[in-house]
Amino acid sequence: MAKDDRDIESTLRNAMVSEVGRERFDLWFGDGVQLRVNHQSMIVSASDQFTLDRIRSQFRDALAAVGERLTGQPLSVQFQRVARTEPPAATRKPPKRPEPADEPNRNSKARPSMARRFSKLDEFVIGQSNRVAFTASQMVAERPGSVSPMFVFGPTGTGKTHLLEGIWSAVRKRAGSCRALFLSAEQFTSMFLEALQGSGLPNFRHKYRHVDLLLIDDVHFFLGKRATLVELQHTIDALLRQRRQVVLAADRAPGELKGIGPELTARFSGGLVCGIEPPDVETRRAILEQLARRGTGRYPATVLDLIASELGGDARQLAGALNRLEATSRAFQRPITTDLARETLMDVFRATRPVVRLSDIDRAVCNVFGLEQSTLQSARKARTISQPRALAMWLARKYTRSAYSEIGTYFGRRSHSTVISAAKQVNRWVQQGVPIQMAYGQCGIDEAIRRVESHIRVG
Repeated sequence: MAKDDRDIESTLRNAMVSEVGRERFDLWFGDGVQLRVNHQSMIVSASDQFTLDRIRSQFRDALAAVGERLTGQPLSVQFQRVARTEPPAATRKPPKRPEPADEPNRNSKARPSMARRFSKLDEFVIGQSNRVAFTASQMVAERPGSVSPMFVFGPTGTGKTHLLEGIWSAVRKRAGSCRALFLSAEQFTSMFLEALQGSGLPNFRHKYRHVDLLLIDDVHFFLGKRATLVELQHTIDALLRQRRQVVLAADRAPGELKGIGPELTARFSGGLVCGIEPPDVETRRAILEQLARRGTGRYPATVLDLIASELGGDARQLAGALNRLEATSRAFQRPITTDLARETLMDVFRATRPVVRLSDIDRAVCNVFGLEQSTLQSARKARTISQPRALAMWLARKYTRSAYSEIGTYFGRRSHSTVISAAKQVNRWVQQGVPIQMAYGQCGIDEAIRRVESHIRVG
């Protein structure tokens, strides 16, 4: 295509965006559709008849208006189907896009090594940070469609994909004829664009809107993809009308998915929303035990305790630490001990240890207790403020290298003796299990500490 032709097409496409809106344009005028002017005609070219027919029925008048406005004369609008251009067979590469988990492939027996192993719910390590999400997953697996959609969110490595795969496995095992489809947001987007560019939207929509169970991982990938978001919304609506089960996972809550649109946010929030926090020390220890049983190395309890206490909450990091430790043990013919673990993983421990500042602790305590950010630095002495302030000072001594005087100065110019007294007070609360006043009522001190630690990601 000559430069002038490209400029004309670019001008036409921009004018159509203004005429019909970005969402509708992205949905029907993708890369597979070309617009050009030839004498007194505007020619619309596409590689599939379905797209041409839909553009003819919905956008003929808009195309004519845009053409006349740009050229200053009436243009007839013509529609032309063109063959899809593909590279020669000798250079054509097979697609590398992974297929979604669907009904078993007919050729799966001939290629057993290619089969994907899906996680199961009974393999999931349960802790305080994920108990609600796990229970919800069991409910959905036992009665698909009872709570739809289900939306799971949390940081990477907290088990969201494991839960989705576990639901898929349980439903397929219980009802072999169930039409269940598991895929990532990237796969959904790729297949939708492929359908737009020639393989056919009717087939795409029939596949995704007539399943009993649809699970989509990494929903945050959809952000900014307007046409795909429109298609996703209609897909979810179609499934919900049929009382089918939809399960979604993302790295943040529905309300924090900026740019996904109020309609989808409302649909995501209208079912069951479950957050997963990074696992605490006990849960990390249980994850390590499970991983150790799968491996070939022998891990003393002291080694697992060390790794659980030193590494953060990402399960993938835990698995990587065990793999590295086992490889080092084999390479140097040394038994797995705490000394070997410290030597081998010291750089990992150092890299994953968070740098916590006084402002981080201040922010986390205020968030958990529902206080304004400047409250802990004020002179106010009400119990609803003095207790969180004492806890913040205690956490500051635990997780920062700040001196007593620095902590006191930060939290309202208090003396170092006040900080010492606050730390002793919180230690007594912990020993005695004293409840602490929250914005919505009382809460055990251990639970309050866990929630704050989760916010500063040191739990």
